[in-house]
Amino acid sequence: MIISETGHAKAVWASLMIAFLCLQSTAALTAENIGARLAVPSPEQLIWQDYEIGMFIHFSMNTWQDQEYDDLGVPLSEFNPDRLDTDQWAQTAVDMGAKYVVFVAKHVGGFCMWPTKTTDYAVQNTPWRNGKGDVLADLSDSCRKHGLRLGVYLSPADRKHGATVGGRCSSPDEQDRYAALYREQLTEILSQYGEMVEVWFDGSLVVEVGDILARYAPRAMVFQGPYATIRWVGNESGFAPYPAWNSVRCVDGESGIATAANGDPLGAMWLPLECDARMRRDWFWSGKNADTLKSVDELMEMYYLSVGRGATLLLNHTPDTTGLIPEADAKRSREFGLEVKRRFGRSLAETNGIGASIELELNGTKRIDHVITMEDTAFGERVLEYAIEGLNGGTWQTLCEGTSVGHKRIDGFKPIEVSKIRFRAVKAQAPPIIRKLAAYDTGGASIPERTNVSIWSPKADLAQEIILWQWGGPSGGDAQTVSLDVGQYCRHAGLYRLEFRPGDSSSTIPNIESLEFLIDGLPASEFLKQVKGQPSEYRVNVSGIDRRMDIQFNVPKGSGKTGQGKLIFQLIPPDSK
Repeated sequence: MIISETGHAKAVWASLMIAFLCLQSTAALTAENIGARLAVPSPEQLIWQDYEIGMFIHFSMNTWQDQEYDDLGVPLSEFNPDRLDTDQWAQTAVDMGAKYVVFVAKHVGGFCMWPTKTTDYAVQNTPWRNGKGDVLADLSDSCRKHGLRLGVYLSPADRKHGATVGGRCSSPDEQDRYAALYREQLTEILSQYGEMVEVWFDGSLVVEVGDILARYAPRAMVFQGPYATIRWVGNESGFAPYPAWNSVRCVDGESGIATAANGDPLGAMWLPLECDARMRRDWFWSGKNADTLKSVDELMEMYYLSVGRGATLLLNHTPDTTGLIPEADAKRSREFGLEVKRRFGRSLAETNGIGASIELELNGTKRIDHVITMEDTAFGERVLEYAIEGLNGGTWQTLCEGTSVGHKRIDGFKPIEVSKIRFRAVKAQAPPIIRKLAAYDTGGASIPERTNVSIWSPKADLAQEIILWQWGGPSGGDAQTVSLDVGQYCRHAGLYRLEFRPGDSSSTIPNIESLEFLIDGLPASEFLKQVKGQPSEYRVNVSGIDRRMDIQFNVPKGSGKTGQGKLIFQLIPPDSK
């Protein structure tokens, strides 16, 4: 069944789908799949996924420290970005094709980029604009002027106020004080700067904020935490795995820290993916990272492996101490935006349709090297396996094959001349509803060959056990403090096994005290859980890679260990959790 180009009207689509189900054979679709209950996005999630590209902005006191994390060692008198121009930031976003901006209003150091009543560690106590400046207000105005949506990152961790990952503090009294401070900060941001498109709670969140979100940001996408409506991909490379399913099981979605590793086409919760990545090596500007600016080819690889796999790409930019995004970075963003437009700004032909087979006439024989397919995900993600075929000399020839389509799938292949292309659903949960099927000739543009992304692994890799630490000898011995860098072994986001394993039946494990999991030196206890009924086994939820992660514990003197044993660390296959 072929449908000519029409508007994207849901009522029309629904009528066509009903008519199709009444008239069309569904030979490739099983009866039980036709009746499947699929996860579907909210209207706000649908809109957000159409943005496809966003711009992240990291700018804080550590910009002046030439490092990634604020050590609170630079006086506020140093903060004076005298050329700060948020119009330049916004124009850079527009040039690279971004539709929204997520601004780091507070990073883990605790410095606030807006005048706040909650702390003195903020812009009002700096010489910048004589203490009257407000970076967030300026950026809000610039986004409106340039037709961009604005989002904010408000770090739950806050070194200035003693909060670690998730906003967790060391005592109930400190927790209550910080929760009140954080809630007030979030209220200030969400109530004073216009409607937010996205709110980032990096590392999840233990502070209750549901009432604030419901009152001031009911339509915003929420990144991590108990109210999450979007999902972190699980790395900081800008790459999604393939397939990258939009839905997850409710138990995973409600955890607040689900990643692409939790994707499940049969999941009941729609939780689309966002891929955050960096223009340079680091998240913040540094005098030592100018030569790490990514090339257009590297940025296009990100685009193919994020947007081209149905995810959204959030690409970070780093204003320097003047307050401007470096010109080399802005120029590279323009080049990237132009290359995306060159390749995919205009199709040779496109159509839409409903059913297991959809054809697109090219109005004569045309050379093509890419096809973009989009499902109408308002009705769920239906395609589980597909093939794209081209009519070449009267014969249908397979051009490419795949599994998920979702919001968007970009397929590239060697240039070929065809008169028609055909989308064929090999396997689907319900009759496919294709929003767009389009053919392109990019002139033989380079196509990323990367197949493995640091989230999933082959089964053989998943079976590998890493020995972190070993013990042996008789009972007794001196006390030990053990610190183990596990980040070096975490090539995939997901769930890991941490197990103290005796060498044989006559061996015992040591008495372990103060077992902790740390991320970037900060305790992250919510990511380490003991297995019920198994005192020597734990689960470590690694929600990201490319960062410092440590296991620390104390072994007291005369710890009771006998024989030999080892502490092992192992990635658990996603299907065996």
